[in-house]
Amino acid sequence: MNTEHLELLLTRVMPYGKYKGRVIADLPGNYLNWFARKGFPPGEIGRLLALMQELDHNGLSSLLDPLRKRG
Repeated sequence: MNTEHLELLLTRVMPYGKYKGRVIADLPGNYLNWFARKGFPPGEIGRLLALMQELDHNGLSSLLDPLRKRG
């Protein structure tokens, strides 16, 4: 994980589904956990969802706060 990956969580939007159009960093934990159980999609979106789920699950979402303030 690096700063670039964290920044992508704040800029990439969910391209489909119930939360289409919402920034990945703002997806609810239960939605991220659903992906963790069912399987993350392939490609960049899947990697970002997995990263956000890991941050959320471990209570580390606050790591994004300085980047939110900066942007």
